[in-house]
Amino acid sequence: MSDNIYTALAKAQSQMGKALKDSENPHFRSKYADLASVMTACMAALTSNGIAVTHGMDFSDLGRSLSTTFTHGESQTFVTIGIPLLLGKQDMQGLGSAMTYARRYGVMALAGLAPEDDDGNAAVASTPNASARGLQDAWRDGVMDSLPENATPRQKAEAFADAIVAEFTGKGEKALSNAYDRRKKLIDEMETRHPDLHEKIVDAFMTRQEELEDAKREKLPVE
Repeated sequence: MSDNIYTALAKAQSQMGKALKDSENPHFRSKYADLASVMTACMAALTSNGIAVTHGMDFSDLGRSLSTTFTHGESQTFVTIGIPLLLGKQDMQGLGSAMTYARRYGVMALAGLAPEDDDGNAAVASTPNASARGLQDAWRDGVMDSLPENATPRQKAEAFADAIVAEFTGKGEKALSNAYDRRKKLIDEMETRHPDLHEKIVDAFMTRQEELEDAKREKLPVE
């Protein structure tokens, strides 16, 4: 048997099409290749070379993630990748949106696909921040995907505020600070456009800080 997952995948990659950026994110005025576009670009090539695509939910100390696996049936060899599930809303709709996003990125990563009009030079110029930007984009898209298509600007702002507040829940001191810094630009925009939502975010941050301070004091010996 000469074929395994890698040789079969190499053959499939030579037959794959382009993942067209044919869906639009109206909030950020940008286009992206949705899951259907990604699957259209690669599924025929994968299946014709005996490669099955499956997904599964994984749990670890780092949280939930969705795994994407390419399995070559004839050789029983496979390759897999896990994408963290970053929920914009803590409900089934938010989970479904995050899973769709993770499926899209998992398939693109394993298939070696890049959206048609990706700017390679820009990626090279900012390599140290590429992973952070990818997670930020995943989080933003997850929030947007959890909303109805006719959501108002206010509803969108409320969804982002709720998602930011949710990130503070249960965080330790360092993780809390990192969570705030990660969303600082958006939080600052809230202060100008939606002062009440900005106050809600800041209150949640300060409340969590006070909880951490109280926990520290309780561990100190009584003098």
